[in-house]
Amino acid sequence: MAALSEKEAEAYLDARPRYPIDWFKKIAARTQDHKFAWDVGTGNGQAAIGLVEHYENVVATDINEAQLQRAIKHSRISYHHTPTTISEDEMVDLLGGENSVDLIVAAQAVHFFDLNVFYNVAKRVLRKEGGLIAVWVYNDIIISHEIDPIMKRLVDSTLPFRTPIMNLAFDGYKTLTFPFETIGMGSEGKPITLDIPHKLSLKGFIGFLRSWQPAMKAKEKGVELINEDLITKFEEAWGDETQVKDVFYKAHMIVGKIPV
Repeated sequence: MAALSEKEAEAYLDARPRYPIDWFKKIAARTQDHKFAWDVGTGNGQAAIGLVEHYENVVATDINEAQLQRAIKHSRISYHHTPTTISEDEMVDLLGGENSVDLIVAAQAVHFFDLNVFYNVAKRVLRKEGGLIAVWVYNDIIISHEIDPIMKRLVDSTLPFRTPIMNLAFDGYKTLTFPFETIGMGSEGKPITLDIPHKLSLKGFIGFLRSWQPAMKAKEKGVELINEDLITKFEEAWGDETQVKDVFYKAHMIVGKIPV
């Protein structure tokens, strides 16, 4: 994931939903121990905060310093900037060595990773007995009958600018390589689908769109998808600009363990 500017990171923080606490409870119930979790690609720490309710210590890593500066602080969460130059051995050492992690979570992140490197590290640090790895992504937002068709047209307009990485997210991880054994919560090619409820203001929604990776990629190529005309359409469809709406993000999850 390209490093976000401070302004873009602020908008991202406002719009990114909190993951349901029930997710962490259900996944944690399936790990043998609850000593150590790794939130990889932590962003602003949304998943880390959920994990720390169930694990004694959480290490949260990201390549984006702007995101980490806004991460939610907690005494049992250790945040680390991990640039792409870090070696696999250095990453393993940072995480406490081999066979040391009870749960690995990559929330809205794994499609940005070098999967070979990530999976190599994951297989080394994940506990062979009772350890789990969970990945999830949200790739759609349901707001209202007035707004959703406009959003659909915007999503369609991103097609020429999508990278293979983005398509993994748009596909809801159906095409994601996931070399782990299923535990009945999704599997390679067959993620489970979940809803994430969230409250969103018009300002937060526009901020989300401007910090949205496909729109940023189009802008890099000289095309402003989030233009004033589109914003006006969203504002008209939204109605009262002060209204905070109940929305749903559509999420897709796979949870697995080291193959026997």
